[in-house]
Amino acid sequence: MAVPRLAITPGEPAGIGPDVVLQAAMLDWPATLIAIADETLMRERAAALGLTLTFFHWEAGSSVQAHRPGVLPILPIDLATPCQPGQLDPNNAPYLLRTLREAIHGCERGRFDAMVTGPVQKSLISDAGIPFVGHTEFLAEETGTKQVVMMLATDTMRVALATTHLPLSKVPAAINKEALTRTLRILHQDLRDKFGIESPTIAVLGLNPHAGEDGHLGREEIDTINPVLESLREEGLQLLGPLPADTAFNPQILESSDAILAMFHDQGLPVLKYSGFGSAINITLGLPIIRTSVDHGTALSLAGTGKADAGSMQQAVRIASDMAASRTQS
Repeated sequence: MAVPRLAITPGEPAGIGPDVVLQAAMLDWPATLIAIADETLMRERAAALGLTLTFFHWEAGSSVQAHRPGVLPILPIDLATPCQPGQLDPNNAPYLLRTLREAIHGCERGRFDAMVTGPVQKSLISDAGIPFVGHTEFLAEETGTKQVVMMLATDTMRVALATTHLPLSKVPAAINKEALTRTLRILHQDLRDKFGIESPTIAVLGLNPHAGEDGHLGREEIDTINPVLESLREEGLQLLGPLPADTAFNPQILESSDAILAMFHDQGLPVLKYSGFGSAINITLGLPIIRTSVDHGTALSLAGTGKADAGSMQQAVRIASDMAASRTQS
């Protein structure tokens, strides 16, 4: 089996993104890790952290081999201005987008098998006069993808979201038959194609307490969610639910399902983050490429101190590698 090539973008140069990438590079991996970053930044941050690494320029066509601890190939993208840990500089906002575009289009052209992203400071990019909502929206736009699905994962569970960052008052209107159908089809397809699960089972949560309790606590389950599930079951999808959210995260359901679909952000993610805080990652489904990401911010005050926890980055690398290997085998 070919060794997957993972493009890694450290994200905001003043944050902990470079730190956690360098920490991950000190470990064994069954994949080639290629950092798309400013080489001077990475060298200086390694020195600040007391890490001894060997850097070299990576080029398309380079031999592919499993990562060696302490050796990090770099596809160099230059910063606009030198960077100091913890000190944001809007002049470097274009650098961030250049690293992302290099990774995205490298995946599309087959130079990379997956991309792993570090945290960005969205406010900094906006302050530079560049419209930027977030990684997910940028990836969708760059790849021409109409709809994507956010899924967070730990070692023990995967939770996808029917809606993401919406005020709670707007969630019911956003859960309509068309949107829910597309979301479930994307989730089903990517569990098959990118995770190698031949016949995935998805547990679907209800929107209301007790999944509506037969209409006594809301009708969204009766009017929208149930009809969608019944229709997709006729297509062959394995779907459980709608399940009451307060009892769905039990060992029996988790063991019998490959992913859970929550109706809104704070319905599913508090449970996932409680069970795997520090090791949760973000996966963008629906893209023509594989993308995983850390599930934390830039932590500017920790940059360059050696106190950053690299658990989420290590998990993002591991799952990206597994997903790329599964896609190669399929």
